[in-house]
Amino acid sequence: MSTHVVTNQVPELVDFDAANNPAISEAVHRAGADHMLEELHQIGRLAGGAEALGWGDLAESRPPELRTHDRYGNRVDEVVYDPAYHHLMRTGVGLGLAGAAWSDPSPTAHFERAVKSSVWGQVDAGHGCPMSMTYGVVPALRADPELATLYEPLLVSTTYDPGLRAPLSKAGLTAGMSMTEKQGGSDVRANTTTAVAQSDGTYRITGHKWFTSAPMCDVFLVLAHAPGGLSCFFVPRVLPDGTRNTFLLQRLKAKLGNHSNASSEVEYDDTVGWLVGDEGRGVATIIEMVNMTRLDCTLGSATGMRVGVAQAAHHATHRRAFGAALVDQPLMRNVLADLAIESEGATMTALWLAELTDRAGAGDERADALRRISLAVSKYYVCKRAPTHAAESLECLGGNGYVEESRMPRLYREAPLMSIWEGSGNVAALDVLRAMARQPGTVTAFLDEIDCAAGADRRLDAAAADLRREFGDLDAIQYRARRVVGRMAQLLQASLLLRYGHPAVADAFVASRLGNDRGDVFGTLPSGVDTASIIERVVPKMVQENTHG
Repeated sequence: MSTHVVTNQVPELVDFDAANNPAISEAVHRAGADHMLEELHQIGRLAGGAEALGWGDLAESRPPELRTHDRYGNRVDEVVYDPAYHHLMRTGVGLGLAGAAWSDPSPTAHFERAVKSSVWGQVDAGHGCPMSMTYGVVPALRADPELATLYEPLLVSTTYDPGLRAPLSKAGLTAGMSMTEKQGGSDVRANTTTAVAQSDGTYRITGHKWFTSAPMCDVFLVLAHAPGGLSCFFVPRVLPDGTRNTFLLQRLKAKLGNHSNASSEVEYDDTVGWLVGDEGRGVATIIEMVNMTRLDCTLGSATGMRVGVAQAAHHATHRRAFGAALVDQPLMRNVLADLAIESEGATMTALWLAELTDRAGAGDERADALRRISLAVSKYYVCKRAPTHAAESLECLGGNGYVEESRMPRLYREAPLMSIWEGSGNVAALDVLRAMARQPGTVTAFLDEIDCAAGADRRLDAAAADLRREFGDLDAIQYRARRVVGRMAQLLQASLLLRYGHPAVADAFVASRLGNDRGDVFGTLPSGVDTASIIERVVPKMVQENTHG
Protein backbone atom coordinates (compact mmCIF):
# COMPACT_ATOMS: atom_id res chain seq x y z
CA MET A 1 0.00 0.00 0.00
CA SER A 2 1.36 3.39 -0.97
CA THR A 3 0.76 6.13 1.59
CA HIS A 4 2.65 8.90 -0.20
CA VAL A 5 4.68 9.80 -3.26
CA VAL A 6 8.40 10.38 -2.75
CA THR A 7 9.48 13.71 -4.26
CA ASN A 8 12.30 16.22 -3.94
CA GLN A 9 14.93 13.57 -3.21
CA VAL A 10 18.40 13.87 -4.70
CA PRO A 11 19.62 11.15 -7.10
CA GLU A 12 22.74 9.32 -5.99
CA LEU A 13 25.97 10.77 -7.31
CA VAL A 14 27.21 7.76 -9.27
CA ASP A 15 28.35 6.84 -12.78
CA PHE A 16 30.19 10.10 -13.40
CA ASP A 17 33.77 11.02 -14.29
CA ALA A 18 35.52 11.98 -11.06
CA ALA A 19 38.41 13.46 -13.05
CA ASN A 20 36.13 15.85 -14.94
CA ASN A 21 36.98 18.78 -12.69
CA PRO A 22 38.50 22.07 -13.89
CA ALA A 23 40.97 22.29 -11.00
CA ILE A 24 42.32 18.87 -11.98
CA SER A 25 42.49 19.41 -15.74
CA GLU A 26 44.06 22.86 -15.35
CA ALA A 27 46.74 21.45 -13.05
CA VAL A 28 47.54 18.69 -15.55
CA HIS A 29 47.93 21.23 -18.34
CA ARG A 30 50.05 23.54 -16.18
CA ALA A 31 52.40 20.65 -15.31
CA GLY A 32 52.83 19.73 -18.98
CA ALA A 33 51.23 16.33 -18.45
CA ASP A 34 48.42 16.45 -21.03
CA HIS A 35 49.57 13.06 -22.30
CA MET A 36 47.98 11.46 -19.22
CA LEU A 37 44.48 12.88 -19.70
CA GLU A 38 43.00 9.85 -21.46
CA GLU A 39 44.18 7.51 -18.71
CA LEU A 40 43.09 9.98 -16.03
CA HIS A 41 39.53 10.13 -17.34
CA GLN A 42 39.43 6.33 -17.49
CA ILE A 43 40.37 6.33 -13.80
CA GLY A 44 37.79 9.04 -13.17
CA ARG A 45 34.99 7.00 -14.73
CA LEU A 46 36.09 3.96 -12.74
CA ALA A 47 36.21 5.97 -9.49
CA GLY A 48 32.78 7.48 -10.15
CA GLY A 49 31.28 4.15 -11.11
CA ALA A 50 28.94 2.02 -9.03
CA GLU A 51 31.26 -0.99 -8.88
CA ALA A 52 34.28 0.80 -7.41
CA LEU A 53 32.16 2.89 -5.05
CA GLY A 54 30.61 -0.38 -3.91
CA TRP A 55 34.06 -1.79 -3.17
CA GLY A 56 34.76 1.23 -0.99
CA ASP A 57 31.46 0.82 0.85
CA LEU A 58 32.11 -2.85 1.54
CA ALA A 59 35.70 -2.37 2.64
CA GLU A 60 34.60 0.36 5.04
CA SER A 61 31.61 -1.52 6.46
CA ARG A 62 33.47 -4.82 6.87
CA PRO A 63 36.67 -3.84 8.69
CA PRO A 64 39.70 -6.16 8.76
CA GLU A 65 39.88 -8.80 11.46
CA LEU A 66 42.90 -10.02 13.40
CA ARG A 67 43.79 -13.72 13.53
CA THR A 68 46.54 -14.22 16.08
CA HIS A 69 46.47 -18.06 16.07
CA ASP A 70 45.39 -20.88 13.81
CA ARG A 71 43.02 -23.65 14.91
CA TYR A 72 45.90 -25.62 16.41
CA GLY A 73 47.19 -22.81 18.59
CA ASN A 74 50.10 -21.73 16.41
CA ARG A 75 50.69 -17.99 16.07
CA VAL A 76 49.90 -16.74 12.59
CA ASP A 77 49.51 -12.97 13.19
CA GLU A 78 47.47 -12.33 10.08
CA VAL A 79 44.84 -9.75 9.22
CA VAL A 80 41.87 -10.87 7.13
CA TYR A 81 40.34 -8.31 4.78
CA ASP A 82 37.10 -8.30 2.87
CA PRO A 83 37.61 -9.18 -0.83
CA ALA A 84 36.55 -5.64 -1.71
CA TYR A 85 39.70 -4.32 -0.05
CA HIS A 86 41.83 -6.52 -2.28
CA HIS A 87 39.94 -5.24 -5.33
CA LEU A 88 40.80 -1.69 -4.26
CA MET A 89 44.46 -2.54 -3.64
CA ARG A 90 44.83 -4.46 -6.89
CA THR A 91 43.40 -1.51 -8.82
CA GLY A 92 45.42 1.15 -7.02
CA VAL A 93 48.74 -0.67 -7.26
CA GLY A 94 47.97 -1.54 -10.87
CA LEU A 95 47.46 2.15 -11.62
CA GLY A 96 50.95 2.87 -10.29
CA LEU A 97 49.83 4.60 -7.09
CA ALA A 98 52.31 2.74 -4.86
CA GLY A 99 56.01 2.91 -5.73
CA ALA A 100 55.85 2.94 -9.52
CA ALA A 101 56.64 6.67 -9.88
CA TRP A 102 60.23 6.00 -8.79
CA SER A 103 60.88 3.88 -11.88
CA ASP A 104 58.84 6.00 -14.30
CA PRO A 105 61.12 7.96 -16.68
CA SER A 106 58.47 10.66 -17.25
CA PRO A 107 59.63 14.10 -16.02
CA THR A 108 56.18 14.49 -14.43
CA ALA A 109 56.03 11.00 -12.88
CA HIS A 110 55.35 12.11 -9.30
CA PHE A 111 52.81 14.68 -10.40
CA GLU A 112 51.01 12.07 -12.49
CA ARG A 113 50.94 9.67 -9.58
CA ALA A 114 49.55 12.44 -7.33
CA VAL A 115 46.75 13.34 -9.74
CA LYS A 116 45.74 9.72 -10.24
CA SER A 117 45.85 9.13 -6.48
CA SER A 118 43.61 12.12 -5.88
CA VAL A 119 41.03 10.96 -8.41
CA TRP A 120 41.06 7.29 -7.38
CA GLY A 121 41.29 8.16 -3.67
CA GLN A 122 37.68 9.33 -3.46
CA VAL A 123 36.55 5.68 -3.61
CA ASP A 124 38.14 4.77 -0.28
CA ALA A 125 40.79 6.47 1.81
CA GLY A 126 41.92 3.49 3.89
CA HIS A 127 43.64 1.47 1.21
CA GLY A 128 45.64 4.54 0.26
CA CYS A 129 47.69 4.09 3.45
CA PRO A 130 49.78 1.06 2.37
CA MET A 131 50.19 2.51 -1.12
CA SER A 132 51.42 5.80 0.36
CA MET A 133 53.89 4.08 2.64
CA THR A 134 55.16 1.89 -0.19
CA TYR A 135 55.69 5.07 -2.21
CA GLY A 136 57.55 6.67 0.69
CA VAL A 137 59.81 3.76 1.58
CA VAL A 138 61.68 3.76 -1.75
CA PRO A 139 63.81 6.92 -1.25
CA ALA A 140 64.49 5.94 2.37
CA LEU A 141 65.63 2.44 1.41
CA ARG A 142 68.13 3.93 -1.04
CA ALA A 143 70.27 4.79 2.00
CA ASP A 144 71.37 1.15 1.68
CA PRO A 145 72.21 0.47 -1.99
CA GLU A 146 72.40 -3.28 -1.45
CA LEU A 147 68.91 -3.52 0.03
CA ALA A 148 67.57 -1.12 -2.58
CA THR A 149 69.00 -3.24 -5.39
CA LEU A 150 67.21 -6.31 -4.04
CA TYR A 151 63.85 -4.87 -3.05
CA GLU A 152 63.21 -1.68 -5.02
CA PRO A 153 62.19 -3.50 -8.23
CA LEU A 154 59.40 -5.18 -6.25
CA LEU A 155 58.36 -2.01 -4.41
CA VAL A 156 57.88 -0.18 -7.71
CA SER A 157 55.94 -3.09 -9.23
CA THR A 158 52.38 -2.55 -10.45
CA THR A 159 51.40 -6.07 -9.37
CA TYR A 160 49.52 -6.50 -6.10
CA ASP A 161 50.60 -9.81 -4.60
CA PRO A 162 49.08 -10.30 -1.12
CA GLY A 163 49.96 -13.12 1.24
CA LEU A 164 52.85 -13.84 3.58
CA ARG A 165 55.69 -15.30 1.53
CA ALA A 166 59.40 -14.64 1.21
CA PRO A 167 59.59 -11.12 -0.28
CA LEU A 168 61.94 -11.95 -3.12
CA SER A 169 59.60 -14.72 -4.27
CA LYS A 170 56.72 -12.29 -4.87
CA ALA A 171 55.74 -10.27 -7.93
CA GLY A 172 55.27 -7.07 -5.95
CA LEU A 173 55.67 -5.78 -2.40
CA THR A 174 53.92 -3.35 -0.13
CA ALA A 175 55.75 -1.56 2.66
CA GLY A 176 54.91 0.08 5.97
CA MET A 177 56.65 1.89 8.78
CA SER A 178 56.76 1.23 12.49
CA MET A 179 57.94 4.22 14.52
CA THR A 180 55.74 5.40 17.38
CA GLU A 181 55.67 3.96 20.89
CA LYS A 182 53.38 4.42 23.90
CA GLN A 183 55.62 6.76 25.84
CA GLY A 184 56.76 9.00 22.99
CA GLY A 185 54.29 9.32 20.13
CA SER A 186 55.78 11.88 17.77
CA ASP A 187 58.84 12.15 20.02
CA VAL A 188 60.53 9.10 18.52
CA ARG A 189 63.77 9.80 20.37
CA ALA A 190 61.91 8.68 23.49
CA ASN A 191 61.56 5.21 21.97
CA THR A 192 62.86 2.27 23.97
CA THR A 193 62.91 -0.46 21.29
CA THR A 194 66.45 -1.81 20.97
CA ALA A 195 68.49 -3.42 18.21
CA VAL A 196 71.52 -5.65 18.83
CA ALA A 197 74.05 -6.35 16.08
CA GLN A 198 74.72 -9.96 15.11
CA SER A 199 77.78 -11.57 13.58
CA ASP A 200 75.94 -12.22 10.30
CA GLY A 201 75.33 -8.49 9.71
CA THR A 202 71.70 -8.51 10.87
CA TYR A 203 70.27 -7.02 14.05
CA ARG A 204 67.84 -8.45 16.59
CA ILE A 205 65.08 -6.00 17.51
CA THR A 206 63.09 -6.06 20.75
CA GLY A 207 60.31 -3.69 21.76
CA HIS A 208 56.71 -2.60 21.28
CA LYS A 209 55.24 -0.25 18.68
CA TRP A 210 51.99 1.53 19.54
CA PHE A 211 50.87 2.37 15.99
CA THR A 212 51.79 0.32 12.94
CA SER A 213 49.41 0.81 10.04
CA ALA A 214 48.72 -1.79 7.38
CA PRO A 215 50.37 -4.68 9.28
CA MET A 216 49.88 -7.10 6.38
CA CYS A 217 52.50 -5.28 4.32
CA ASP A 218 55.49 -7.37 3.32
CA VAL A 219 58.28 -5.19 4.71
CA PHE A 220 58.62 -2.36 7.23
CA LEU A 221 61.01 0.39 8.21
CA VAL A 222 61.39 0.27 11.98
CA LEU A 223 63.09 2.71 14.36
CA ALA A 224 65.12 1.20 17.19
CA HIS A 225 68.06 2.17 19.38
CA ALA A 226 71.32 0.59 18.32
CA PRO A 227 74.65 1.16 20.13
CA GLY A 228 75.26 4.17 17.86
CA GLY A 229 71.88 5.74 18.56
CA LEU A 230 68.39 5.73 17.09
CA SER A 231 68.58 3.86 13.80
CA CYS A 232 66.40 2.67 10.93
CA PHE A 233 65.95 -1.01 10.12
CA PHE A 234 64.44 -2.99 7.26
CA VAL A 235 62.18 -5.70 8.71
CA PRO A 236 60.39 -8.26 6.49
CA ARG A 237 57.34 -10.16 7.75
CA VAL A 238 58.82 -13.33 6.19
CA LEU A 239 62.55 -13.98 6.16
CA PRO A 240 64.46 -14.82 2.96
CA ASP A 241 64.42 -18.54 3.83
CA GLY A 242 60.60 -18.53 3.99
CA THR A 243 60.26 -18.68 7.78
CA ARG A 244 58.13 -16.17 9.67
CA ASN A 245 59.92 -13.28 11.29
CA THR A 246 58.77 -12.45 14.83
CA PHE A 247 56.12 -9.82 14.23
CA LEU A 248 53.49 -10.30 16.92
CA LEU A 249 50.21 -8.45 16.35
CA GLN A 250 48.83 -7.64 19.78
CA ARG A 251 45.57 -6.04 18.64
CA LEU A 252 44.03 -3.86 15.95
CA LYS A 253 43.14 -0.30 16.85
CA ALA A 254 39.47 0.67 17.14
CA LYS A 255 39.64 3.95 15.22
CA LEU A 256 37.33 6.89 14.61
CA GLY A 257 37.53 6.34 10.87
CA ASN A 258 39.80 4.79 8.24
CA HIS A 259 37.98 1.53 8.93
CA SER A 260 39.04 -0.31 5.79
CA ASN A 261 42.68 -0.04 6.84
CA ALA A 262 44.08 -2.02 9.76
CA SER A 263 46.24 -0.23 12.32
CA SER A 264 47.93 -2.38 14.92
CA GLU A 265 50.18 -2.72 17.93
CA VAL A 266 53.24 -4.84 17.22
CA GLU A 267 55.58 -6.67 19.55
CA TYR A 268 59.13 -7.30 18.34
CA ASP A 269 60.89 -10.13 20.16
CA ASP A 270 64.36 -10.87 18.82
CA THR A 271 63.02 -9.86 15.40
CA VAL A 272 65.47 -9.93 12.49
CA GLY A 273 66.22 -6.65 10.76
CA TRP A 274 68.81 -5.06 8.49
CA LEU A 275 70.31 -1.63 9.17
CA VAL A 276 69.33 1.08 6.66
CA GLY A 277 71.84 3.93 6.61
CA ASP A 278 74.23 4.50 9.50
CA GLU A 279 73.64 3.83 13.17
CA GLY A 280 72.34 6.94 14.87
CA ARG A 281 70.90 8.31 11.61
CA GLY A 282 67.48 6.71 11.93
CA VAL A 283 65.44 9.91 11.90
CA ALA A 284 67.41 11.38 9.01
CA THR A 285 66.91 8.16 7.05
CA ILE A 286 63.21 7.71 7.66
CA ILE A 287 62.43 11.41 7.13
CA GLU A 288 62.64 10.71 3.40
CA MET A 289 59.66 8.41 3.83
CA VAL A 290 57.86 10.86 6.09
CA ASN A 291 58.17 13.66 3.53
CA MET A 292 56.52 11.52 0.87
CA THR A 293 53.70 10.51 3.16
CA ARG A 294 53.24 14.14 4.21
CA LEU A 295 52.68 14.95 0.59
CA ASP A 296 50.01 12.27 0.51
CA CYS A 297 48.41 13.65 3.69
CA THR A 298 48.00 17.03 2.01
CA LEU A 299 46.77 15.33 -1.14
CA GLY A 300 44.32 13.17 0.83
CA SER A 301 42.85 16.19 2.60
CA ALA A 302 42.45 18.01 -0.71
CA THR A 303 40.75 14.95 -2.17
CA GLY A 304 38.32 14.82 0.73
CA MET A 305 37.49 18.50 0.30
CA ARG A 306 36.80 18.01 -3.39
CA VAL A 307 34.52 15.05 -2.65
CA GLY A 308 32.69 16.98 0.06
CA VAL A 309 31.96 20.08 -2.02
CA ALA A 310 30.98 17.94 -5.02
CA GLN A 311 28.41 16.11 -2.90
CA ALA A 312 27.16 19.40 -1.44
CA ALA A 313 26.86 21.06 -4.86
CA HIS A 314 25.17 17.97 -6.32
CA HIS A 315 22.64 17.97 -3.48
CA ALA A 316 21.97 21.70 -3.75
CA THR A 317 21.46 21.42 -7.51
CA HIS A 318 18.68 18.85 -7.12
CA ARG A 319 17.09 19.77 -3.80
CA ARG A 320 14.39 22.44 -3.50
CA ALA A 321 13.39 24.35 -0.38
CA PHE A 322 11.26 27.43 0.23
CA GLY A 323 10.18 27.53 -3.40
CA ALA A 324 13.56 27.38 -5.16
CA ALA A 325 16.51 25.08 -5.78
CA LEU A 326 19.02 25.28 -2.93
CA VAL A 327 21.80 26.16 -5.34
CA ASP A 328 19.90 29.29 -6.37
CA GLN A 329 19.46 30.63 -2.85
CA PRO A 330 21.95 33.39 -1.90
CA LEU A 331 23.14 32.07 1.44
CA MET A 332 23.64 28.54 0.12
CA ARG A 333 25.58 30.01 -2.80
CA ASN A 334 27.82 31.76 -0.30
CA VAL A 335 28.48 28.49 1.54
CA LEU A 336 29.09 26.44 -1.62
CA ALA A 337 31.41 29.03 -3.13
CA ASP A 338 33.37 29.28 0.11
CA LEU A 339 33.76 25.49 0.27
CA ALA A 340 34.79 25.49 -3.38
CA ILE A 341 37.58 28.03 -3.05
CA GLU A 342 38.98 26.16 -0.03
CA SER A 343 38.94 22.96 -2.07
CA GLU A 344 40.59 24.56 -5.09
CA GLY A 345 43.32 26.17 -3.00
CA ALA A 346 44.07 22.85 -1.32
CA THR A 347 44.05 20.90 -4.59
CA MET A 348 46.31 23.39 -6.34
CA THR A 349 48.79 23.38 -3.46
CA ALA A 350 48.92 19.59 -3.16
CA LEU A 351 49.52 19.08 -6.88
CA TRP A 352 52.07 21.91 -6.94
CA LEU A 353 53.97 20.09 -4.18
CA ALA A 354 54.00 17.01 -6.39
CA GLU A 355 55.44 19.12 -9.22
CA LEU A 356 58.18 20.26 -6.84
CA THR A 357 58.96 16.62 -6.11
CA ASP A 358 59.62 16.03 -9.81
CA ARG A 359 61.76 19.14 -10.08
CA ALA A 360 63.73 18.36 -6.93
CA GLY A 361 64.35 14.84 -8.20
CA ALA A 362 65.77 16.32 -11.40
CA GLY A 363 68.36 18.27 -9.39
CA ASP A 364 66.58 21.60 -8.93
CA GLU A 365 68.00 22.81 -5.60
CA ARG A 366 65.57 25.70 -5.25
CA ALA A 367 62.63 23.34 -5.75
CA ASP A 368 64.09 21.03 -3.11
CA ALA A 369 64.39 23.86 -0.57
CA LEU A 370 60.92 25.16 -1.41
CA ARG A 371 59.45 21.69 -1.12
CA ARG A 372 61.10 21.13 2.27
CA ILE A 373 59.34 24.04 3.95
CA SER A 374 56.16 24.03 1.87
CA LEU A 375 55.41 20.39 2.69
CA ALA A 376 55.38 21.15 6.41
CA VAL A 377 53.42 24.40 5.92
CA SER A 378 50.77 22.72 3.78
CA LYS A 379 50.61 19.57 5.88
CA TYR A 380 49.74 21.78 8.84
CA TYR A 381 47.17 24.03 7.21
CA VAL A 382 45.42 21.98 4.53
CA CYS A 383 45.00 18.99 6.82
CA LYS A 384 43.83 21.23 9.66
CA ARG A 385 41.11 22.75 7.45
CA ALA A 386 39.77 19.41 6.26
CA PRO A 387 37.59 18.48 9.29
CA THR A 388 35.81 21.85 9.28
CA HIS A 389 35.31 21.58 5.53
CA ALA A 390 33.87 18.07 5.87
CA ALA A 391 31.47 19.19 8.60
CA GLU A 392 30.15 22.09 6.52
CA SER A 393 29.82 19.94 3.40
CA LEU A 394 27.85 17.39 5.39
CA GLU A 395 25.59 20.10 6.76
CA CYS A 396 24.68 21.20 3.23
CA LEU A 397 22.81 17.88 2.94
CA GLY A 398 20.98 18.45 6.22
CA GLY A 399 19.72 15.29 7.91
CA ASN A 400 20.37 13.33 4.73
CA GLY A 401 24.08 14.02 5.21
CA TYR A 402 24.03 12.60 8.72
CA VAL A 403 23.07 9.10 7.65
CA GLU A 404 25.66 6.55 6.59
CA GLU A 405 24.17 5.90 3.14
CA SER A 406 25.22 9.39 2.06
CA ARG A 407 28.89 8.51 2.68
CA MET A 408 29.26 11.94 4.32
CA PRO A 409 29.72 10.58 7.87
CA ARG A 410 32.56 8.47 6.50
CA LEU A 411 34.14 11.59 5.00
CA TYR A 412 33.70 13.41 8.31
CA ARG A 413 35.32 10.59 10.32
CA GLU A 414 38.21 10.38 7.89
CA ALA A 415 39.02 14.09 7.83
CA PRO A 416 40.94 14.40 11.15
CA LEU A 417 43.32 11.57 10.32
CA MET A 418 45.47 13.47 7.83
CA SER A 419 46.17 16.16 10.42
CA ILE A 420 47.33 13.55 12.94
CA TRP A 421 49.23 11.13 10.70
CA GLU A 422 52.95 11.93 10.26
CA GLY A 423 52.83 14.48 13.04
CA SER A 424 49.93 16.42 14.51
CA GLY A 425 49.36 20.11 13.87
CA ASN A 426 51.85 21.24 16.51
CA VAL A 427 54.55 18.91 15.18
CA ALA A 428 54.09 20.17 11.62
CA ALA A 429 54.08 23.83 12.70
CA LEU A 430 57.22 23.38 14.79
CA ASP A 431 58.86 21.55 11.90
CA VAL A 432 58.43 24.71 9.84
CA LEU A 433 60.30 26.67 12.52
CA ARG A 434 63.00 23.98 12.54
CA ALA A 435 63.44 24.30 8.79
CA MET A 436 63.63 28.09 9.10
CA ALA A 437 66.37 27.83 11.72
CA ARG A 438 68.45 25.05 10.17
CA GLN A 439 67.94 25.85 6.50
CA PRO A 440 67.44 29.62 6.12
CA GLY A 441 67.44 29.19 2.35
CA THR A 442 64.04 27.54 2.61
CA VAL A 443 62.53 30.77 3.94
CA THR A 444 64.08 32.78 1.13
CA ALA A 445 62.72 30.32 -1.43
CA PHE A 446 59.27 30.44 0.18
CA LEU A 447 59.05 34.23 0.26
CA ASP A 448 60.34 34.43 -3.30
CA GLU A 449 57.56 32.07 -4.38
CA ILE A 450 54.92 34.26 -2.78
CA ASP A 451 56.50 37.29 -4.43
CA CYS A 452 55.99 35.71 -7.84
CA ALA A 453 52.48 37.15 -7.54
CA ALA A 454 53.62 40.51 -6.15
CA GLY A 455 51.62 43.36 -7.59
CA ALA A 456 48.73 41.15 -8.64
CA ASP A 457 46.63 42.11 -5.61
CA ARG A 458 47.31 44.77 -2.97
CA ARG A 459 45.83 42.53 -0.27
CA LEU A 460 48.43 39.86 -1.01
CA ASP A 461 51.22 42.44 -0.95
CA ALA A 462 50.04 43.79 2.41
CA ALA A 463 49.71 40.31 3.93
CA ALA A 464 53.19 39.35 2.66
CA ALA A 465 54.63 42.45 4.34
CA ASP A 466 52.89 41.49 7.59
CA LEU A 467 54.39 37.99 7.37
CA ARG A 468 57.89 39.40 7.00
CA ARG A 469 57.33 41.42 10.16
CA GLU A 470 56.27 38.20 11.93
CA PHE A 471 59.56 36.62 10.87
CA GLY A 472 61.41 39.58 12.29
CA ASP A 473 59.93 39.03 15.76
CA LEU A 474 61.39 35.83 17.17
CA ASP A 475 60.14 36.38 20.71
CA ALA A 476 57.75 33.58 21.66
CA ILE A 477 57.81 32.35 18.06
CA GLN A 478 56.91 28.82 19.18
CA TYR A 479 53.84 30.16 20.96
CA ARG A 480 52.80 31.94 17.75
CA ALA A 481 53.78 29.06 15.43
CA ARG A 482 50.28 28.07 14.40
CA ARG A 483 49.32 31.62 13.50
CA VAL A 484 52.53 32.20 11.56
CA VAL A 485 52.47 28.89 9.68
CA GLY A 486 48.76 29.22 8.93
CA ARG A 487 49.43 32.64 7.44
CA MET A 488 52.26 31.23 5.37
CA ALA A 489 49.91 28.60 3.97
CA GLN A 490 47.21 31.14 3.11
CA LEU A 491 49.74 33.35 1.33
CA LEU A 492 51.13 30.40 -0.61
CA GLN A 493 47.67 29.35 -1.77
CA ALA A 494 46.77 32.94 -2.65
CA SER A 495 49.94 33.36 -4.69
CA LEU A 496 49.37 30.12 -6.58
CA LEU A 497 45.71 30.92 -7.25
CA LEU A 498 46.48 34.44 -8.47
CA ARG A 499 49.05 33.09 -10.91
CA TYR A 500 47.42 29.88 -12.08
CA GLY A 501 43.84 29.71 -10.81
CA HIS A 502 40.49 30.84 -12.10
CA PRO A 503 40.18 34.64 -11.59
CA ALA A 504 36.90 34.38 -9.65
CA VAL A 505 38.36 31.74 -7.32
CA ALA A 506 41.55 33.71 -6.77
CA ASP A 507 39.70 36.94 -6.04
CA ALA A 508 37.32 35.27 -3.59
CA PHE A 509 40.18 33.48 -1.82
CA VAL A 510 42.22 36.64 -1.36
CA ALA A 511 39.18 38.67 -0.27
CA SER A 512 38.07 36.12 2.32
CA ARG A 513 41.43 34.80 3.55
CA LEU A 514 43.70 37.83 3.31
CA GLY A 515 41.30 40.78 3.33
CA ASN A 516 39.80 42.59 6.29
CA ASP A 517 36.41 40.87 5.96
CA ARG A 518 37.42 37.42 7.16
CA GLY A 519 34.77 35.16 8.66
CA ASP A 520 35.39 32.37 11.13
CA VAL A 521 33.06 29.87 9.43
CA PHE A 522 32.34 28.89 5.84
CA GLY A 523 29.65 30.92 4.08
CA THR A 524 30.86 34.38 5.07
CA LEU A 525 32.26 35.55 1.73
CA PRO A 526 32.07 39.32 1.20
CA SER A 527 29.75 40.85 -1.37
CA GLY A 528 30.85 41.04 -4.97
CA VAL A 529 32.18 37.47 -5.24
CA ASP A 530 31.36 35.75 -8.55
CA THR A 531 29.68 32.76 -6.92
CA ALA A 532 28.16 31.54 -10.20
CA SER A 533 31.55 30.93 -11.84
CA ILE A 534 32.96 29.34 -8.70
CA ILE A 535 30.06 26.94 -8.07
CA GLU A 536 29.91 25.91 -11.72
CA ARG A 537 33.43 24.51 -11.37
CA VAL A 538 32.51 22.09 -8.58
CA VAL A 539 29.11 20.75 -9.66
CA PRO A 540 29.85 17.22 -10.94
CA LYS A 541 29.79 17.67 -14.70
CA MET A 542 27.52 14.78 -15.65
CA VAL A 543 24.90 16.05 -13.22
CA GLN A 544 25.27 19.60 -14.48
CA GLU A 545 24.84 18.57 -18.10
CA ASN A 546 21.76 16.50 -17.34
CA THR A 547 20.01 19.20 -15.32
CA HIS A 548 21.01 22.42 -17.06
CA GLY A 549 22.07 21.37 -20.55
